[in-house]
Amino acid sequence: MSESRPAFPRPAATFYDEVGGRETFALLTARFYEGVRTDDLLAPMYPPDDLDGAQERLELFLVQYWGGPGTYSAQRGHPRLRMRHAPFAVTPAARDRWLEHMRSALLSLELPPLHEATLWDYLERAAHAMVNASESGAGGARGGGGAAPSVPPPQAPPAPPQAEGRRLL
Repeated sequence: MSESRPAFPRPAATFYDEVGGRETFALLTARFYEGVRTDDLLAPMYPPDDLDGAQERLELFLVQYWGGPGTYSAQRGHPRLRMRHAPFAVTPAARDRWLEHMRSALLSLELPPLHEATLWDYLERAAHAMVNASESGAGGARGGGGAAPSVPPPQAPPAPPQAEGRRLL
């Protein structure tokens, strides 16, 4: 007698699965955009009528990147992150502000240290890669990208801002 076995072994759990799946990335992006919505440097980079769309696209991208469903590529094609950010002057200051909000959102998830460090490492590297302009506004393919120091992680996540009648997704 022989046992019936699948032709291919089942893949190991992905990072996406290990951190809690889509719910975790939905929470991360919701908390991140809570900060972006009121940020004087970052908010103007987004069309005011499409901030929810930007939040959804970031969520779908992160879900796909970390091993979840490929919905992002199915809807939008190849991520092409640098190309998609090229129309915006992403300065080192904008990068650092983006990282501040993302770090706060990430810490609020209270992930296990290894998962937090893994996710933060990617986010920090990706943010540095998006810089395409210097602080003086001069852009270029590699702009002010360099190896400028990033923001240090805060000691604890701040209290969530009051919603004041606004809802995310």
